[in-house]
Amino acid sequence: MSSQSSRLDKAIALIDAANSEDPNKETADGKVWPKELLYSQRMSEMLQRYAPEADEAMKLAIRAQHIQRWKSPRNAYPMDRIGYLKWRKDLYKFHAQTAADLLAEAGYGEDVIERVKTAVAKMGIKNNPDTQLLEDVSALVFIEHYMLDFANKHPEYDEEKWLTIIRKTWKKMTEGAQRFALSGGIRLPEPLVPLIQKAVGGS
Repeated sequence: MSSQSSRLDKAIALIDAANSEDPNKETADGKVWPKELLYSQRMSEMLQRYAPEADEAMKLAIRAQHIQRWKSPRNAYPMDRIGYLKWRKDLYKFHAQTAADLLAEAGYGEDVIERVKTAVAKMGIKNNPDTQLLEDVSALVFIEHYMLDFANKHPEYDEEKWLTIIRKTWKKMTEGAQRFALSGGIRLPEPLVPLIQKAVGGS
C-alpha cells in the first residue's frame, strides 16, 4: 500500500470514528447507524457514482462535510432567521476546522487541508469547483435519501411550498448534476416524482 493511500485510509478512519460518536441513530437496510456516519458514507458513495474521477482532497471533503454536526445543535441559537444564519455560519466553520485537525493528524499538508476547509466551509459556491462539487453531491444525497423523510415530517406544506423547496435544491446544482439526477443517476423518491417533474420541468 502506498503512503498516499494509507494516509487517505487513516484520514477516512479518523473521520468515521468521529462521526461514530453521534448519539442520534438512523436505521438503513436493517441496521442502526450513528446518523452522521451513515450520512458521510452516503456522501462518499454518491461521489463515486457522480464523479468517480474526484481527487483525494474532494474524497476527504465529501466524507467530512457534516462531521460531528450534533455538537452544534440548531436549538442552541435563536429560532429566527438571524439565529439560523448565525448557526449555519458557525456550523460551517466548525466542520471545516474539525476536518482540518483530523487531516493534520493523518499527515496531510496545508495544500490539501486548505482545499478541504474551503469546500467544507461552503466558500465560493458557484465559483470554487471543489465547493460546487460538494454542493452537487449533498443535493443528490438529499434528494435520494432524505427528501421523502423531510416531506413526511411536514404534512402541513402545500404543493407550492414543495415546489419552492425542490426548485431551491435544484438551483444549488450544476447542470451536470441536474442531468445526472433526471437520467437515472439517483433513485428519485417515488411519491415525490410528480412534484419533482413539475418543479424542474422548465429547467
